[in-house]
Amino acid sequence: MITDRLAQLEKLLGDLHDPANPTGAAAVLAADERGEMLAAGETALHDYGLNAEFVPTALGGRLDDLEHLVEVMRSVYRRDPVLGLGYGVSSLISGVLLWTAASPAQAEAAATRLLDGERIAVAVHELAHGNDMTGMELAATLAADGWLINGRKEVVTNIQRAQAVVVFARTDEKPGPRSHTLLLVERAPGDQTTDLPRYATSGMRGLQLGGLQFDDTPAVALGPVGSGLEQALRALQVTRTVLPAMATGVLDTGLRLAITHLSQRRLYGGTAIELPHVRAVLGGVFADLLRAEAISAVGTRALHVVPGSAAVYSSAVKFAVSKLVLDAMDRLSELLGAHFYLREGPMALFQKLVRDLAPVGFGHIARAACQMSLLPQLPLLARRSWRTQADPTALFHGDLPELRFDRLALHAGGQDPVAASLASALQDNGLPHAVRAAAQADLAELTDLAEICARLPIAELGVDAPAHHYDLVPRYVRLLVRISCLQLWRHSDGGFLADPAWLHEPVEDVLLAELFSRHRDHCYFGLSGRSLV
Repeated sequence: MITDRLAQLEKLLGDLHDPANPTGAAAVLAADERGEMLAAGETALHDYGLNAEFVPTALGGRLDDLEHLVEVMRSVYRRDPVLGLGYGVSSLISGVLLWTAASPAQAEAAATRLLDGERIAVAVHELAHGNDMTGMELAATLAADGWLINGRKEVVTNIQRAQAVVVFARTDEKPGPRSHTLLLVERAPGDQTTDLPRYATSGMRGLQLGGLQFDDTPAVALGPVGSGLEQALRALQVTRTVLPAMATGVLDTGLRLAITHLSQRRLYGGTAIELPHVRAVLGGVFADLLRAEAISAVGTRALHVVPGSAAVYSSAVKFAVSKLVLDAMDRLSELLGAHFYLREGPMALFQKLVRDLAPVGFGHIARAACQMSLLPQLPLLARRSWRTQADPTALFHGDLPELRFDRLALHAGGQDPVAASLASALQDNGLPHAVRAAAQADLAELTDLAEICARLPIAELGVDAPAHHYDLVPRYVRLLVRISCLQLWRHSDGGFLADPAWLHEPVEDVLLAELFSRHRDHCYFGLSGRSLV
C-alpha cells in the first residue's frame, strides 16, 4: 500500500523541525553550507530502498503507478530538493531511458544494479547546445570490439559516484534524427574517462554536478544504432511530467514556513497573518499549489491511460507547474520581506528552498523549449480534438493500467482527450451555477483558440515562429489547468476537493479555513491532504 510506504518514509526522515533530527532542517542547512549532500538523508533513503521506486515491478521493483512515485518523492523534495534530485531523480531519468531503449538483458542488469543501491547517471545534454539534442557533439565510433566514445558532457548529476552512465552520443556525422544513439558506459578505475570539476551554482549546492571527458571509452549500444533521439524523446516524456510534479513538495514546505512565521510576527497591533493582503496571498498560493498538482495528476495519469498523447501533456505540465510554483514562492518571499533570504534562524530553510527550486524552470527541459514543442502540435489538436467530446474517466479517477514505455509516441497525432472532456463535462446537470458558467467560458475560449490554431501555417511554427504564435501556447496550457481542476473536482471522492471553492475563482474564506486546518493538523497542503510526521 502506498500509504504504508509513505508513512514508513516519513518516519525514517523524521520531524523536519526537530533540531536534533539528523535529517531535519538544521542538518539540511548545515550540509548546504558545506556544499555537501545530506549523508544521513541518503542513509535513510537507502534503508527505505528508494531505488526500488524507480524499477518496474516486472523487474523486481515497486514502479507500477507514477502517481505513487510522485507522492513518495514529494516527501523527499519537501525536505531537501538536493536529496530528491541527487539521490533519486538522477537514477530515475537513466532508468526510464533504459526501460525504453535497453534489451531485456540490459534492463534486467540495470534493475539489479539499482535494487542493490547503486547509481546510474545520465549524460544527455551539453552546455553548448542546451535543449538542441540533434546538435550534441560527443561522438561514438564503431571499432572492432565495440563502440568508443570521445568528447565531454557537462553538468551531469552523480557522474563521479555512479557505477554506470547512460550517454547520448553522435554515431553519424550526417545531421538528422538518426544521428545519435543511447550508449551505456560502465564506470570503473582506469575506465578511460576523466572527471571534470564541479560547476559552481547558486542553488543545489550539495548536488554533484560534474562532467566527464571520454577518451576512447568503451560503450555498448542501447537499442538500434541511430534510435537515440527517438528513444530519448519518448522516455523523457515521463520525467518531464513527474519531475515538476515532485517539486510541488517544495512549495508545501515554503507555504508552511510562511504561515508559521506570519502567525508569530507582530505588525500594526496584531499578527501579520491577520492582514487582509497577507491572507489573500496565502489563499492564492494554496490555490496555485492545488492547481499545479491537478495538472500534474492528469498529466501523470495520461502516461498510463493515453501514452500516445503524452508528448503534449508532458510539455504542458512542465510549462504550467514550473511557473505556478516559482511564482508562488516569489509571492511568499514578498510577504516575508528580509526574512526570506536569511541563512540562519527559524526561516533559514526558506532561502535554500528558493535557490534549489529555481532549476524547475529550466532543468531537464526549459519552459521555452516546451513552448517550441507544443506550438507545432496546436493546429492538429485544434482540428481533431478541441471541437469534439470525450469522457476519459480513467484520466481523472480510479486504478491505472500498466505503464507501457513502448506505447509512448513522438507526436500526439492531434489527440487531446483532456481538452475534449470539457464539452462532455457540461452535459453534467449537477454542475453548480458558478462552475457551469466558468466551464462555459472555458469552452468558448477553447473554441476561439481552435479557430485560430486550425488556420496556423505549418511553415511558421518552427523555432523562428513569430512571438504572437508562441503566445497561443500559454492560452492552451491555462485551459488544460482549468479543465484538469474541473475534472478532478467532478471525480473526487469527497472531502475538501469536492468543494468547488478551490476551482477557477477560489473562495478565500473557505480556502483559508482549509489551509489553516491542514497547518494545525500537520497535513500536506497538496491534493492528497495526507498526514505528515
